[in-house]
Amino acid sequence: MSLAPRAVLVHRTTEYEKLLARHGTHGQAAFFLSTRGRSIDEVAARHHRTQQALTEVAAAVPLQWRRSRVERADLDRFLFGPEDVVVVVGQDGLVANAAKYLSGQPVLGIDTDPGRNPGVLVRHRVRDAAALCRAAVAPGDRVESLTMVEAVADDTQRLLALNEVFCGPPGHQTARYRIGPDGAPDGGESQASSGVLVGTGTGATGWLRSLWGERGSALPLPGPSDPRLLWFVREAWPSPATGTSRVSGELGRGEGLALTVESDRIVVFGDGMEADALELTWGQTVRLGISATSLNLVV
Repeated sequence: MSLAPRAVLVHRTTEYEKLLARHGTHGQAAFFLSTRGRSIDEVAARHHRTQQALTEVAAAVPLQWRRSRVERADLDRFLFGPEDVVVVVGQDGLVANAAKYLSGQPVLGIDTDPGRNPGVLVRHRVRDAAALCRAAVAPGDRVESLTMVEAVADDTQRLLALNEVFCGPPGHQTARYRIGPDGAPDGGESQASSGVLVGTGTGATGWLRSLWGERGSALPLPGPSDPRLLWFVREAWPSPATGTSRVSGELGRGEGLALTVESDRIVVFGDGMEADALELTWGQTVRLGISATSLNLVV
């Protein structure tokens, strides 16, 4: 007998909750914000909208389904199952935060604050939650598969990301490494820079696009479902021992970019979650490329 689907509601601590945790009371938080020219009313209103959305979405889950809830900070400790339907209630970035811990489960993006969020990944309203849950487990083509990027270290550490993977020094200072196509006979070019970014078509609306625009790159930006990645080196430094000839490129399916550490420590993290990073040291290599796993976003 197969298990009933489990709805996993993914959310994050609101700004109001963080203020209360720091200052203890509503009044103290209000005073703190007033000294900085802000009102707590807007912050509290957004908090209440989020809580109301979570309540309504939970109520929309089919009665025969199992239910669970996980906060953003606990995603790296939560065990997702193959029968899960992941319901992200919040901002676009929260979908990306959850994506790296999934393995093909359908994802519903519910926007708690329409007009404030871009709605690229949280495309639906609270009122649509019941219909979306049914669609997530019904056969059909209501799922969009979004390309993800993968980083695999030579010690088998592995990391997935929906937007981008960053490889660089802690603190974003300068790291030494060799970079080149995976399996390059010359081992790659020795570089010194503040890091390397490898991004997807979903990430092409954020950090990746910033680097692409700054470079005036002629490479076409990929779409969210395109099997292509773009990569850019940030601030490569030319010297007698380091070069700048390999600072951008494109990766298709089956192609990889290899980075070998030539300094004390480099971290590799995805979608801004630096607290959950791979750590590499002298001589270690990480390969970056398109992941076999996609994010299945219910549309």
